[in-house]
Amino acid sequence: MTDLQWPAYVAAFAGSLAVAWILTPLLLRIAVARQVMDVPDSRKAQTSPVPYLGGLAIVAGFSAMCLAAAALNRATSVVLELGILLGVGLVLAVMGLVDDLRGGLSPILRLVVEIGAGVTVFASGSGADLQGPAALDLAVTLLWVVGITNAFNLLDNMDGLSAGVAALAGAAFALIAGLNGQFLVAALAAGVAGCASGFLRHNFHPAKIYMGDAGSLFLGYLLAVIGLKLTLTGTPSVVALFVPLLVLGVPVFDTTLVTWQRLRHGRSPMQGGRGHTSHRLVWVGIPVPVSVCLLYATTVALGWLAVLLARQDVASGLLLVGFVLTAGAFLLGLLAAVPVYDNSRQRRAMLQVVRPHEPEFDEPPGASAAG
Repeated sequence: MTDLQWPAYVAAFAGSLAVAWILTPLLLRIAVARQVMDVPDSRKAQTSPVPYLGGLAIVAGFSAMCLAAAALNRATSVVLELGILLGVGLVLAVMGLVDDLRGGLSPILRLVVEIGAGVTVFASGSGADLQGPAALDLAVTLLWVVGITNAFNLLDNMDGLSAGVAALAGAAFALIAGLNGQFLVAALAAGVAGCASGFLRHNFHPAKIYMGDAGSLFLGYLLAVIGLKLTLTGTPSVVALFVPLLVLGVPVFDTTLVTWQRLRHGRSPMQGGRGHTSHRLVWVGIPVPVSVCLLYATTVALGWLAVLLARQDVASGLLLVGFVLTAGAFLLGLLAAVPVYDNSRQRRAMLQVVRPHEPEFDEPPGASAAG
């Protein structure tokens, strides 16, 4: 990173942070006045309605950063790249906002729009490049964009979780891209970190406002594309593939866990519920803010490992990846054993043992999973 680039990264972070920080309280008041609220139900840990619309502050913060970047750097290629990135992100944000306001948006329609976003990313030249058939590159691009976009949507299940992980992942991408001389990618990642951090001020436990699908889909899409844009000069390609996976390891892990467990217990992967990583940590007695901070710490650790991985040879890189995958598989099995579902054998066995001694015992606070 040159001395000239540092101020630009700081400006991208600070500018998007300031916009999101200022707009979030204003949107909170609008949401309360218009009763745009997330109402508690059996799938949610909250006990009272919480305003939506916070995602619009995230969108505004990042959009302001992109517009400023386009105004300062008028190169056609840069303006076009920013326009495509932001334009597709806005489409996803609007779709999420419609679902926030009206609800009941068809999962098929959401998937079609997300696939369209992935195709646009690929057609614009920012897709995966595995040095193989174009069809394979397209398939990987679609899987990555749709998967990460929805992973952040799923991760938005506890106060401050999705926004905090997005901020930390954005910071990790900014550092890696900056060290590899990718000025624009680093600035974009810093902008994501900034707008997510500005919103997080009002979203950490106890949350005053939620980002909704408008914010989570927008953040997930941006981080997915930034991961695809990352170019690691001098890093073996087989090692470089795992760098964005490490940075986004927490949402990838959570989506894997919840999808596997829902299928295992006869539930649809599309059905909401409280069986996520964060919920399982709370179920075993860890307070909500501590559970969220543990996942923050995991994101920081994985981000640092990604920075190290980007500078390793093949043998060292694969050893590091193998260690992370082994640890992840162990934690996956450990958390899968937490009996959050009503039809879990472990849950029934535990209740049979505990209730004769503690008749008032039902379940740990915030633990029940309806989906």
